[in-house]
Amino acid sequence: MSDEIMPFWTGDYYNEGSGRDGIFDKLKEECGVFGVFGHPEAASISYYGLHALQHRGEESAGLCVANGTEFNYHREMGLVKEVFDRDKLSSLQGDRSIGHVRYSTSGDSRVTNAQPLIFKYRDGDLAVATNGNIVNAPKIRRELEQSGSIFQTTSDTEVIAHLIARSSKDFVEAAKDALHQLVGGFAFLLMTNDKLLVASDPNGLRPISMARLGDAYLFSSETCAFEVVGAEIIRDIRPGELLVLDANGLREDRYAEPQRKALCAMEYIYFARPDSDLNGSNLHSARKRMGQVMAQESFVNADVVTGVPDSSISAAIGYAEQTGIPYELGLIKNKYTGRTFIQPSQELRELGVKMKLSAVRRVVEGKRVVMIDDSIVRGTTSRRIVNLLREAGATEVHVRITSPPFKNPCFYGIDTPDRGELIASSRSIEEIRQEINADSLEFLSADGLIQAVGGDNKDDYKGGMCMACFDNDYPTRTDFNGEEKYGCTS
Repeated sequence: MSDEIMPFWTGDYYNEGSGRDGIFDKLKEECGVFGVFGHPEAASISYYGLHALQHRGEESAGLCVANGTEFNYHREMGLVKEVFDRDKLSSLQGDRSIGHVRYSTSGDSRVTNAQPLIFKYRDGDLAVATNGNIVNAPKIRRELEQSGSIFQTTSDTEVIAHLIARSSKDFVEAAKDALHQLVGGFAFLLMTNDKLLVASDPNGLRPISMARLGDAYLFSSETCAFEVVGAEIIRDIRPGELLVLDANGLREDRYAEPQRKALCAMEYIYFARPDSDLNGSNLHSARKRMGQVMAQESFVNADVVTGVPDSSISAAIGYAEQTGIPYELGLIKNKYTGRTFIQPSQELRELGVKMKLSAVRRVVEGKRVVMIDDSIVRGTTSRRIVNLLREAGATEVHVRITSPPFKNPCFYGIDTPDRGELIASSRSIEEIRQEINADSLEFLSADGLIQAVGGDNKDDYKGGMCMACFDNDYPTRTDFNGEEKYGCTS
Protein backbone atom coordinates (compact mmCIF):
# COMPACT_ATOMS: atom_id res chain seq x y z
CA MET A 1 0.00 0.00 0.00
CA SER A 2 1.33 3.36 -0.93
CA ASP A 3 1.41 4.71 2.57
CA GLU A 4 3.40 1.92 4.07
CA ILE A 5 5.19 -1.28 3.33
CA MET A 6 5.04 -3.04 6.66
CA PRO A 7 1.35 -3.39 7.39
CA PHE A 8 0.98 -2.14 10.95
CA TRP A 9 2.86 1.15 11.38
CA THR A 10 1.76 4.77 11.41
CA GLY A 11 2.28 8.19 12.90
CA ASP A 12 4.95 10.86 13.00
CA TYR A 13 7.07 9.17 15.65
CA TYR A 14 7.87 5.75 17.00
CA ASN A 15 5.94 4.57 20.05
CA GLU A 16 7.17 1.23 21.31
CA GLY A 17 3.99 0.56 23.25
CA SER A 18 1.81 0.86 20.20
CA GLY A 19 3.98 -0.90 17.65
CA ARG A 20 4.10 2.08 15.30
CA ASP A 21 6.89 4.01 13.64
CA GLY A 22 7.31 7.14 11.58
CA ILE A 23 8.79 5.66 8.40
CA PHE A 24 5.59 4.55 6.76
CA ASP A 25 2.09 5.97 6.77
CA LYS A 26 -0.48 3.43 5.83
CA LEU A 27 -3.96 2.19 6.64
CA LYS A 28 -3.92 -0.43 9.36
CA GLU A 29 -6.01 -3.58 9.40
CA GLU A 30 -8.36 -4.22 12.27
CA CYS A 31 -8.17 -7.68 13.86
CA GLY A 32 -8.63 -11.35 13.08
CA VAL A 33 -10.71 -14.06 14.77
CA PHE A 34 -10.57 -17.85 14.58
CA GLY A 35 -12.90 -20.38 16.22
CA VAL A 36 -13.13 -24.16 16.59
CA PHE A 37 -16.06 -26.26 17.80
CA GLY A 38 -15.89 -30.01 18.29
CA HIS A 39 -12.22 -30.92 17.81
CA PRO A 40 -10.00 -32.44 20.56
CA GLU A 41 -7.00 -30.44 19.28
CA ALA A 42 -8.85 -27.12 19.26
CA ALA A 43 -5.91 -25.16 20.70
CA SER A 44 -3.35 -26.41 18.20
CA ILE A 45 -5.70 -25.86 15.25
CA SER A 46 -6.41 -22.34 16.49
CA TYR A 47 -2.69 -21.63 16.81
CA TYR A 48 -2.14 -22.40 13.13
CA GLY A 49 -5.27 -20.49 12.19
CA LEU A 50 -4.17 -17.40 14.09
CA HIS A 51 -0.72 -17.62 12.58
CA ALA A 52 -2.33 -17.48 9.12
CA LEU A 53 -4.22 -14.35 10.24
CA GLN A 54 -1.15 -12.64 11.69
CA HIS A 55 -1.23 -9.93 9.01
CA ARG A 56 -4.51 -8.68 10.48
CA GLY A 57 -2.95 -7.74 13.82
CA GLU A 58 0.56 -7.83 15.26
CA GLU A 59 -0.07 -6.16 18.60
CA SER A 60 -1.41 -9.03 20.70
CA ALA A 61 -2.68 -12.59 20.41
CA GLY A 62 -4.95 -14.67 22.60
CA LEU A 63 -6.73 -17.99 22.81
CA CYS A 64 -9.48 -19.33 25.07
CA VAL A 65 -10.34 -23.05 25.15
CA ALA A 66 -13.36 -24.66 26.82
CA ASN A 67 -13.61 -28.28 27.93
CA GLY A 68 -17.25 -28.26 29.03
CA THR A 69 -16.61 -27.33 32.66
CA GLU A 70 -14.01 -24.55 32.65
CA PHE A 71 -12.07 -22.10 30.52
CA ASN A 72 -8.33 -22.21 29.92
CA TYR A 73 -6.91 -19.14 28.24
CA HIS A 74 -3.73 -17.24 27.49
CA ARG A 75 -3.22 -13.73 26.10
CA GLU A 76 -0.11 -11.63 25.66
CA MET A 77 1.27 -8.72 23.70
CA GLY A 78 3.22 -9.84 20.65
CA LEU A 79 3.04 -12.11 17.62
CA VAL A 80 1.33 -15.50 17.71
CA LYS A 81 4.65 -17.35 17.65
CA GLU A 82 5.90 -15.20 20.55
CA VAL A 83 2.76 -15.57 22.66
CA PHE A 84 2.36 -19.36 22.37
CA ASP A 85 4.85 -22.18 22.74
CA ARG A 86 4.41 -25.93 23.09
CA ASP A 87 3.92 -25.80 26.87
CA LYS A 88 1.31 -23.04 26.71
CA LEU A 89 -0.64 -24.83 24.00
CA SER A 90 -0.54 -28.15 25.85
CA SER A 91 -2.10 -26.44 28.88
CA LEU A 92 -5.08 -25.28 26.81
CA GLN A 93 -7.18 -28.44 26.82
CA GLY A 94 -10.64 -28.58 25.31
CA ASP A 95 -12.62 -29.24 22.14
CA ARG A 96 -13.80 -25.69 21.42
CA SER A 97 -11.91 -22.44 21.26
CA ILE A 98 -11.92 -18.84 20.09
CA GLY A 99 -8.76 -16.93 19.23
CA HIS A 100 -7.81 -13.41 18.28
CA VAL A 101 -5.01 -11.31 16.80
CA ARG A 102 -5.30 -7.62 17.52
CA TYR A 103 -4.37 -4.26 16.14
CA SER A 104 -5.85 -1.40 18.17
CA THR A 105 -6.35 2.28 17.51
CA SER A 106 -8.26 4.14 20.22
CA GLY A 107 -8.32 1.21 22.63
CA ASP A 108 -5.24 1.20 24.85
CA SER A 109 -2.32 -0.97 23.79
CA ARG A 110 -2.10 -3.20 26.86
CA VAL A 111 -2.65 -6.82 27.76
CA THR A 112 -5.98 -6.15 29.52
CA ASN A 113 -7.43 -5.25 26.13
CA ALA A 114 -5.99 -8.34 24.44
CA GLN A 115 -8.71 -10.73 23.31
CA PRO A 116 -10.55 -12.96 23.81
CA LEU A 117 -12.01 -10.99 26.72
CA ILE A 118 -13.03 -13.31 29.57
CA PHE A 119 -15.93 -12.65 31.97
CA LYS A 120 -17.77 -14.41 34.78
CA TYR A 121 -21.46 -13.76 35.16
CA ARG A 122 -24.49 -15.44 36.68
CA ASP A 123 -24.64 -18.24 34.10
CA GLY A 124 -20.92 -19.04 34.17
CA ASP A 125 -18.01 -18.07 31.96
CA LEU A 126 -18.15 -15.98 28.79
CA ALA A 127 -15.37 -15.34 26.25
CA VAL A 128 -15.70 -12.75 23.49
CA ALA A 129 -13.59 -12.02 20.42
CA THR A 130 -14.41 -9.68 17.59
CA ASN A 131 -13.07 -8.14 14.42
CA GLY A 132 -14.30 -4.67 13.59
CA ASN A 133 -15.62 -1.60 15.33
CA ILE A 134 -18.81 -0.83 17.24
CA VAL A 135 -19.62 2.73 16.25
CA ASN A 136 -22.11 3.38 19.05
CA ALA A 137 -20.04 1.69 21.79
CA PRO A 138 -19.21 4.99 23.60
CA LYS A 139 -22.90 5.84 23.86
CA ILE A 140 -23.81 2.36 25.13
CA ARG A 141 -20.89 2.39 27.55
CA ARG A 142 -21.96 5.71 29.09
CA GLU A 143 -25.50 4.45 29.55
CA LEU A 144 -24.29 1.22 31.17
CA GLU A 145 -21.89 3.04 33.49
CA GLN A 146 -24.64 5.44 34.55
CA SER A 147 -26.73 2.43 35.55
CA GLY A 148 -23.94 0.81 37.56
CA SER A 149 -21.79 -1.24 35.18
CA ILE A 150 -18.06 -1.28 35.90
CA PHE A 151 -15.85 -1.76 32.83
CA GLN A 152 -12.53 -3.59 33.06
CA THR A 153 -11.07 -2.58 29.68
CA THR A 154 -11.13 0.30 27.21
CA SER A 155 -12.11 -2.03 24.37
CA ASP A 156 -15.44 -1.46 22.63
CA THR A 157 -15.91 -5.25 22.62
CA GLU A 158 -16.67 -5.26 26.34
CA VAL A 159 -20.07 -3.60 25.88
CA ILE A 160 -21.64 -6.78 24.52
CA ALA A 161 -20.67 -8.74 27.64
CA HIS A 162 -22.37 -6.16 29.86
CA LEU A 163 -25.48 -6.14 27.69
CA ILE A 164 -25.70 -9.94 27.88
CA ALA A 165 -25.08 -10.02 31.64
CA ARG A 166 -27.84 -7.50 32.33
CA SER A 167 -30.44 -9.53 30.43
CA SER A 168 -32.83 -11.90 32.21
CA LYS A 169 -33.18 -14.06 29.09
CA ASP A 170 -31.25 -17.24 28.30
CA PHE A 171 -27.80 -16.80 26.76
CA VAL A 172 -28.78 -17.09 23.10
CA GLU A 173 -31.71 -14.70 23.36
CA ALA A 174 -29.67 -12.29 25.47
CA ALA A 175 -26.94 -12.34 22.82
CA LYS A 176 -29.50 -11.62 20.11
CA ASP A 177 -30.80 -8.62 22.01
CA ALA A 178 -27.28 -7.36 22.67
CA LEU A 179 -26.16 -7.73 19.05
CA HIS A 180 -29.30 -5.99 17.87
CA GLN A 181 -28.30 -2.86 19.84
CA LEU A 182 -24.89 -2.58 18.18
CA VAL A 183 -24.15 -0.37 15.18
CA GLY A 184 -20.99 -0.81 13.13
CA GLY A 185 -19.02 -3.43 11.30
CA PHE A 186 -18.19 -6.58 13.27
CA ALA A 187 -17.79 -10.34 13.30
CA PHE A 188 -18.27 -11.85 16.76
CA LEU A 189 -17.29 -15.15 18.37
CA LEU A 190 -19.01 -15.69 21.75
CA MET A 191 -18.24 -18.79 23.82
CA THR A 192 -19.62 -20.23 27.04
CA ASN A 193 -18.81 -23.57 28.64
CA ASP A 194 -21.32 -25.33 26.39
CA LYS A 195 -22.01 -23.04 23.43
CA LEU A 196 -20.26 -21.15 20.64
CA LEU A 197 -22.06 -18.29 18.90
CA VAL A 198 -20.93 -16.71 15.61
CA ALA A 199 -22.42 -13.45 14.34
CA SER A 200 -21.93 -11.03 11.46
CA ASP A 201 -23.14 -7.42 11.39
CA PRO A 202 -26.32 -6.73 9.35
CA ASN A 203 -24.30 -5.22 6.48
CA GLY A 204 -21.61 -7.91 6.40
CA LEU A 205 -18.94 -5.21 6.63
CA ARG A 206 -16.34 -7.46 8.21
CA PRO A 207 -15.64 -10.90 6.74
CA ILE A 208 -16.09 -14.22 8.51
CA SER A 209 -16.43 -17.70 7.01
CA MET A 210 -17.19 -21.27 8.09
CA ALA A 211 -15.46 -24.57 7.29
CA ARG A 212 -15.47 -28.25 8.31
CA LEU A 213 -12.57 -30.33 9.58
CA GLY A 214 -13.85 -33.85 10.07
CA ASP A 215 -16.83 -33.44 12.40
CA ALA A 216 -15.62 -30.09 13.72
CA TYR A 217 -16.72 -26.62 12.62
CA LEU A 218 -14.17 -23.85 12.10
CA PHE A 219 -14.67 -20.10 11.74
CA SER A 220 -12.20 -17.52 10.48
CA SER A 221 -11.88 -13.91 9.34
CA GLU A 222 -10.20 -15.23 6.19
CA THR A 223 -10.36 -18.51 4.31
CA CYS A 224 -6.56 -18.74 4.01
CA ALA A 225 -6.55 -20.01 7.61
CA PHE A 226 -8.74 -22.98 6.62
CA GLU A 227 -6.26 -24.00 3.94
CA VAL A 228 -3.45 -24.09 6.51
CA VAL A 229 -5.26 -26.62 8.72
CA GLY A 230 -6.75 -28.66 5.86
CA ALA A 231 -10.38 -27.67 6.45
CA GLU A 232 -13.08 -27.64 3.78
CA ILE A 233 -14.68 -24.24 3.23
CA ILE A 234 -18.47 -24.23 3.56
CA ARG A 235 -19.61 -20.63 3.13
CA ASP A 236 -19.47 -17.05 4.40
CA ILE A 237 -21.53 -16.08 7.43
CA ARG A 238 -24.46 -14.02 6.17
CA PRO A 239 -25.23 -10.44 7.26
CA GLY A 240 -27.28 -10.39 10.45
CA GLU A 241 -26.84 -14.15 10.88
CA LEU A 242 -26.30 -15.89 14.22
CA LEU A 243 -24.98 -19.45 14.34
CA VAL A 244 -25.43 -21.46 17.53
CA LEU A 245 -23.23 -24.51 18.15
CA ASP A 246 -23.80 -26.79 21.13
CA ALA A 247 -24.27 -30.45 21.99
CA ASN A 248 -27.15 -30.57 19.52
CA GLY A 249 -24.93 -29.51 16.62
CA LEU A 250 -25.17 -26.40 14.45
CA ARG A 251 -28.30 -24.25 14.35
CA GLU A 252 -28.70 -21.40 11.86
CA ASP A 253 -30.51 -18.37 13.28
CA ARG A 254 -30.38 -14.61 12.95
CA TYR A 255 -30.57 -11.63 15.29
CA ALA A 256 -31.32 -8.98 12.63
CA GLU A 257 -32.62 -8.76 9.11
CA PRO A 258 -29.88 -8.30 6.52
CA GLN A 259 -29.35 -4.73 5.41
CA ARG A 260 -27.56 -3.39 2.34
CA LYS A 261 -24.66 -5.76 1.65
CA ALA A 262 -21.46 -3.76 2.18
CA LEU A 263 -18.32 -5.85 2.61
CA CYS A 264 -15.32 -3.57 3.08
CA ALA A 265 -13.76 -2.74 -0.30
CA MET A 266 -10.31 -2.48 1.29
CA GLU A 267 -10.44 -6.19 2.11
CA TYR A 268 -10.42 -6.83 -1.64
CA ILE A 269 -7.90 -4.12 -2.44
CA TYR A 270 -5.35 -4.63 0.29
CA PHE A 271 -6.08 -6.22 3.66
CA ALA A 272 -6.95 -9.86 3.01
CA ARG A 273 -4.24 -12.29 1.97
CA PRO A 274 -4.11 -13.03 -1.77
CA ASP A 275 -4.79 -16.72 -1.12
CA SER A 276 -8.08 -15.91 0.63
CA ASP A 277 -11.53 -15.88 -0.98
CA LEU A 278 -14.21 -13.27 -0.31
CA ASN A 279 -17.76 -13.80 -1.57
CA GLY A 280 -16.41 -16.58 -3.76
CA SER A 281 -13.82 -14.30 -5.37
CA ASN A 282 -10.12 -15.15 -5.00
CA LEU A 283 -8.14 -12.10 -3.89
CA HIS A 284 -5.10 -12.70 -6.11
CA SER A 285 -7.35 -13.01 -9.17
CA ALA A 286 -9.38 -9.94 -8.18
CA ARG A 287 -6.22 -7.87 -7.73
CA LYS A 288 -4.86 -9.02 -11.07
CA ARG A 289 -8.10 -7.83 -12.65
CA MET A 290 -7.68 -4.48 -10.86
CA GLY A 291 -4.34 -4.12 -12.61
CA GLN A 292 -5.82 -5.15 -15.94
CA VAL A 293 -8.69 -2.68 -15.66
CA MET A 294 -6.25 0.00 -14.52
CA ALA A 295 -4.24 -0.62 -17.70
CA GLN A 296 -7.37 -0.22 -19.80
CA GLU A 297 -8.30 3.01 -18.07
CA SER A 298 -4.84 4.58 -17.72
CA PHE A 299 -2.25 3.17 -20.12
CA VAL A 300 1.17 4.83 -20.24
CA ASN A 301 4.20 4.01 -22.39
CA ALA A 302 6.93 2.57 -20.19
CA ASP A 303 9.75 0.04 -20.08
CA VAL A 304 8.92 -1.91 -16.88
CA VAL A 305 6.06 -2.41 -14.46
CA THR A 306 6.72 -2.98 -10.77
CA GLY A 307 4.47 -3.33 -7.74
CA VAL A 308 4.95 -2.06 -4.20
CA PRO A 309 5.37 -5.25 -2.13
CA ASP A 310 3.51 -7.19 -1.09
CA SER A 311 -0.13 -6.33 -1.68
CA SER A 312 0.33 -4.67 -5.08
CA ILE A 313 2.29 -7.48 -6.75
CA SER A 314 -0.85 -9.19 -8.09
CA ALA A 315 -2.16 -5.93 -9.58
CA ALA A 316 1.22 -5.15 -11.12
CA ILE A 317 1.25 -8.56 -12.84
CA GLY A 318 -2.23 -7.83 -14.19
CA TYR A 319 -1.18 -4.40 -15.49
CA ALA A 320 1.87 -5.90 -17.18
CA GLU A 321 -0.12 -8.71 -18.79
CA GLN A 322 -2.70 -6.28 -20.13
CA THR A 323 -0.19 -3.82 -21.58
CA GLY A 324 2.57 -6.18 -22.65
CA ILE A 325 5.09 -4.13 -20.68
CA PRO A 326 7.48 -6.48 -18.83
CA TYR A 327 6.83 -7.02 -15.12
CA GLU A 328 9.97 -6.75 -12.99
CA LEU A 329 10.81 -6.84 -9.28
CA GLY A 330 11.87 -3.22 -9.18
CA LEU A 331 11.15 -2.93 -5.45
CA ILE A 332 12.18 -5.43 -2.80
CA LYS A 333 10.91 -5.52 0.79
CA ASN A 334 13.19 -6.59 3.62
CA LYS A 335 11.00 -8.75 5.84
CA TYR A 336 13.48 -8.87 8.70
CA THR A 337 13.80 -5.28 9.93
CA GLY A 338 11.54 -6.12 12.86
CA ARG A 339 8.65 -4.34 14.55
CA THR A 340 10.78 -2.18 16.86
CA PHE A 341 13.07 -0.33 14.49
CA ILE A 342 13.77 3.07 16.08
CA GLN A 343 14.84 6.18 14.17
CA PRO A 344 16.49 8.69 16.55
CA SER A 345 16.95 11.35 13.87
CA GLN A 346 15.41 12.46 10.59
CA GLU A 347 18.53 11.33 8.75
CA LEU A 348 18.23 7.82 10.14
CA ARG A 349 14.47 7.93 9.59
CA GLU A 350 15.06 8.37 5.87
CA LEU A 351 17.66 5.60 5.98
CA GLY A 352 14.99 3.41 7.58
CA VAL A 353 12.94 3.60 4.38
CA LYS A 354 15.79 1.93 2.51
CA MET A 355 16.16 -0.66 5.26
CA LYS A 356 12.57 -1.77 4.71
CA LEU A 357 12.31 -1.20 0.97
CA SER A 358 14.95 -1.16 -1.75
CA ALA A 359 14.85 -0.27 -5.43
CA VAL A 360 16.69 -2.70 -7.71
CA ARG A 361 19.04 -0.43 -9.63
CA ARG A 362 19.84 -2.93 -12.41
CA VAL A 363 16.10 -3.27 -13.10
CA VAL A 364 15.01 0.39 -13.08
CA GLU A 365 18.12 2.35 -14.08
CA GLY A 366 17.57 4.22 -17.32
CA LYS A 367 13.97 2.93 -17.51
CA ARG A 368 10.51 4.44 -17.59
CA VAL A 369 8.80 2.74 -14.64
CA VAL A 370 5.11 2.15 -13.92
CA MET A 371 4.78 1.81 -10.14
CA ILE A 372 1.59 0.02 -9.10
CA ASP A 373 0.22 0.55 -5.59
CA ASP A 374 -3.15 0.01 -3.95
CA SER A 375 -3.89 3.37 -2.31
CA ILE A 376 -2.54 6.70 -1.15
CA VAL A 377 -3.39 7.89 2.35
CA ARG A 378 -1.33 10.92 3.37
CA GLY A 379 1.03 10.69 0.42
CA THR A 380 4.28 10.78 2.34
CA THR A 381 5.32 7.22 1.61
CA SER A 382 4.31 7.40 -2.04
CA ARG A 383 6.74 10.28 -2.37
CA ARG A 384 9.48 8.31 -0.60
CA ILE A 385 9.03 5.30 -2.87
CA VAL A 386 8.95 7.40 -6.04
CA ASN A 387 12.18 9.05 -4.90
CA LEU A 388 13.75 5.64 -4.21
CA LEU A 389 13.12 4.68 -7.83
CA ARG A 390 14.51 7.99 -9.09
CA GLU A 391 17.62 7.62 -6.93
CA ALA A 392 18.12 4.16 -8.47
CA GLY A 393 18.17 5.73 -11.92
CA ALA A 394 14.57 5.56 -13.16
CA THR A 395 14.11 8.22 -15.84
CA GLU A 396 10.33 8.41 -15.36
CA VAL A 397 8.04 7.14 -12.60
CA HIS A 398 4.34 6.77 -13.43
CA VAL A 399 2.16 5.89 -10.44
CA ARG A 400 -1.02 3.86 -10.88
CA ILE A 401 -3.27 3.29 -7.85
CA THR A 402 -5.69 0.33 -8.00
CA SER A 403 -8.38 2.03 -5.93
CA PRO A 404 -10.28 5.31 -6.18
CA PRO A 405 -8.89 8.28 -4.21
CA PHE A 406 -9.15 7.63 -0.45
CA LYS A 407 -11.04 10.69 0.82
CA ASN A 408 -12.99 9.68 3.92
CA PRO A 409 -12.23 8.01 7.27
CA CYS A 410 -13.44 4.51 8.13
CA PHE A 411 -15.79 3.88 11.06
CA TYR A 412 -15.89 0.10 10.79
CA GLY A 413 -12.55 -1.30 11.87
CA ILE A 414 -9.77 0.29 9.79
CA ASP A 415 -7.42 2.70 11.51
CA THR A 416 -7.56 5.81 9.33
CA PRO A 417 -6.44 9.40 9.86
CA ASP A 418 -8.93 12.22 10.25
CA ARG A 419 -10.40 13.43 6.98
CA GLY A 420 -8.17 16.50 6.96
CA GLU A 421 -5.05 14.32 6.94
CA LEU A 422 -6.15 12.33 3.88
CA ILE A 423 -4.37 13.90 0.93
CA ALA A 424 -7.15 13.15 -1.56
CA SER A 425 -9.76 14.89 0.60
CA SER A 426 -8.34 18.34 -0.16
CA ARG A 427 -6.14 17.98 -3.25
CA SER A 428 -6.75 17.27 -6.90
CA ILE A 429 -5.06 14.36 -8.65
CA GLU A 430 -2.66 16.79 -10.29
CA GLU A 431 -1.79 18.32 -6.91
CA ILE A 432 -1.20 14.86 -5.45
CA ARG A 433 1.01 13.99 -8.43
CA GLN A 434 3.16 17.01 -7.73
CA GLU A 435 3.25 16.19 -4.02
CA ILE A 436 4.55 12.65 -4.58
CA ASN A 437 6.98 13.72 -7.35
CA ALA A 438 5.53 11.38 -10.01
CA ASP A 439 5.59 11.97 -13.76
CA SER A 440 1.95 10.91 -13.93
CA LEU A 441 -0.68 9.65 -11.49
CA GLU A 442 -3.98 7.87 -12.09
CA PHE A 443 -6.48 6.09 -9.82
CA LEU A 444 -8.76 3.16 -10.63
CA SER A 445 -12.36 4.28 -11.09
CA ALA A 446 -15.14 3.07 -8.81
CA ASP A 447 -16.77 1.26 -11.74
CA GLY A 448 -13.41 -0.28 -12.59
CA LEU A 449 -13.05 -1.56 -9.03
CA ILE A 450 -16.51 -3.13 -9.11
CA GLN A 451 -15.72 -4.73 -12.47
CA ALA A 452 -12.43 -6.13 -11.17
CA VAL A 453 -13.85 -7.52 -7.92
CA GLY A 454 -16.91 -9.03 -9.56
CA GLY A 455 -15.20 -10.43 -12.65
CA ASP A 456 -17.81 -12.23 -14.74
CA ASN A 457 -20.36 -11.60 -11.97
CA LYS A 458 -19.70 -7.87 -11.66
CA ASP A 459 -23.43 -7.04 -11.52
CA ASP A 460 -23.64 -8.98 -8.25
CA TYR A 461 -21.09 -6.65 -6.68
CA LYS A 462 -22.82 -3.36 -7.48
CA GLY A 463 -23.79 -2.05 -4.08
CA GLY A 464 -22.22 -5.10 -2.49
CA MET A 465 -19.16 -3.32 -1.12
CA CYS A 466 -18.71 -0.54 1.39
CA MET A 467 -16.88 2.17 -0.57
CA ALA A 468 -17.50 4.99 1.90
CA CYS A 469 -13.78 5.76 2.11
CA PHE A 470 -14.04 6.70 -1.57
CA ASP A 471 -17.58 8.04 -2.00
CA ASN A 472 -18.69 9.07 1.54
CA ASP A 473 -21.71 6.76 1.34
CA TYR A 474 -21.68 5.06 4.77
CA PRO A 475 -24.05 2.09 5.17
CA THR A 476 -24.86 2.88 8.84
CA ARG A 477 -25.15 5.84 11.13
CA THR A 478 -21.70 7.07 12.14
CA ASP A 479 -22.47 9.89 14.56
CA PHE A 480 -23.84 9.17 18.03
CA ASN A 481 -24.30 12.10 20.44
CA GLY A 482 -21.91 14.09 18.29
CA GLU A 483 -19.14 11.54 18.65
CA GLU A 484 -17.52 10.12 15.55
CA LYS A 485 -15.50 6.95 15.89
CA TYR A 486 -12.64 6.15 13.55
CA GLY A 487 -11.01 2.77 13.23
CA CYS A 488 -10.86 -0.31 15.42
CA THR A 489 -10.94 -0.33 19.19
CA SER A 490 -11.62 -4.04 19.42
